[in-house]
Amino acid sequence: MRIAMIGTGYVGLVSGACFSEFGIDVVCVDRDQGKIDRLKNGEIPIFEPGLDVLVKKNAEAGRLTFTTDMKSSIGGADAVFIAVGTPSRRGDGHADLSYVYGAAMDIAGHLTGYAVVVTKSTVPVGTGRQVARIIRAARPELEFDVASNPEFLREGSAINDFMRPDRVVIGAETERAQNVMRQLYRALFLIETPILFTKLETSEIIKYAANTFLATKITFINEMADLCEKVGADVHDVARGIGLDGRIGKKFLHPGPGYGGSCFPKDTLALVKTAQDYGAPLRIIETVVSVNEKRKRSMADKIAVACGGELRGKTIGVLGLTFKPNTDDMRDSPSLVIIPALREAGAIVRAYDPEGMTEAKKHLPDIDYCSNAYDTMKDADAVVILTEWNQFRNLDIKRMKSLLKTPVVVDLRNVYNPADMKAAGFSYSCVGRPT
Repeated sequence: MRIAMIGTGYVGLVSGACFSEFGIDVVCVDRDQGKIDRLKNGEIPIFEPGLDVLVKKNAEAGRLTFTTDMKSSIGGADAVFIAVGTPSRRGDGHADLSYVYGAAMDIAGHLTGYAVVVTKSTVPVGTGRQVARIIRAARPELEFDVASNPEFLREGSAINDFMRPDRVVIGAETERAQNVMRQLYRALFLIETPILFTKLETSEIIKYAANTFLATKITFINEMADLCEKVGADVHDVARGIGLDGRIGKKFLHPGPGYGGSCFPKDTLALVKTAQDYGAPLRIIETVVSVNEKRKRSMADKIAVACGGELRGKTIGVLGLTFKPNTDDMRDSPSLVIIPALREAGAIVRAYDPEGMTEAKKHLPDIDYCSNAYDTMKDADAVVILTEWNQFRNLDIKRMKSLLKTPVVVDLRNVYNPADMKAAGFSYSCVGRPT
């Protein structure tokens, strides 16, 4: 089989590489000539563990190619995946579908025979129907089906998530389209992965419902952490106590500075807007969005309190800038709210991230970037752990104390044990645990 993947961003590149690993011929197409040239030269534009090896292997085998030529990529494909960005639209929070609809027009112009047009991008309910209308209006004679196949990839473990997923969701309403999708995912059928076939609208809703539910769990445990701090309870024990209940589950119950990334912020907001448009408001999700934004801002206040209530003229070392470890993704990272707030309060900020600094410099050009974790601490008035990279989990405590001007640690990811930090002579602040 042969597929075309329109878009070589995170979703398109990972999905294309993984499909090629299944033995399918994949052409990844993008309008950005520079990006395509880099991919042809083996340069991966994003950091995702194992992706460089997977791309190299399948490119050398001839199963994975990259091009800007829409015509040659789309013509003759058994399936064409739309994997372009759907960012929040400026001004109203709806998903910006201009790239999706532009891809639909490209598909209409270049398809030469029957194919399944698959929306891989995260899109609001009704988008698949509109894609079909766009193609049909341009080419009434064309044979095609539209399917929805949302991705459930976690940055940092995306390859494993694609190869061994909890489930595959496919919105496909004709037997012909379902058969094509079964063939594409044949490798997963063989390992008995649950494959759920649904209507288009149902598939589109499933993606948003999954992400907003996970965002709700994060926000819930963050609010529980605030209560635990007030009453002297330990939020980690609370999380364990409720997570052992099979109806709740233990995942996504780790407190922190708020969720970020390429999915949760835009998807929660987009679903809220869609629900409002249909007259079925989602009050819980509306609150999740509001609470999460306020939480990021409140973390700067937490740092100020740990520093005695005054940040002006103080140097703050920040460990971690990306929204989570094992990615270079800065999109909606808590650091993009917290660091500007620290600077506005008069602090001097030094920062280090193992993979995210190149991207961070585009958003935070006015801070000092350091070569390693310990450089951020030299003569600093406090050090803040914003992202739980593994290398920050086992820092040399004695060295930290010798480098800091004052031994203040604000651990927004609860990496360290409060008793151990107190015994080592630190003024230690964390999230939702007695200190």
